[in-house]
Amino acid sequence: MEKKCVVCDVTNQQVPLIKLDYQDQELYVCPQHMPVLIHHPEQLAGKIAGAEDFKAG
Repeated sequence: MEKKCVVCDVTNQQVPLIKLDYQDQELYVCPQHMPVLIHHPEQLAGKIAGAEDFKAG
């Protein structure tokens, strides 16, 4: 499985990625999009199962 950011699809060959464990899945997010995960998780709906229920930090 290729490791790529769930938001922008950039790979770990291009930038460092942060690994997330969620529902027994390995997901990755690039540092540029970490704020999306924290402040605007609704933008991840359709990319991560259940993201529409995440609460913003």
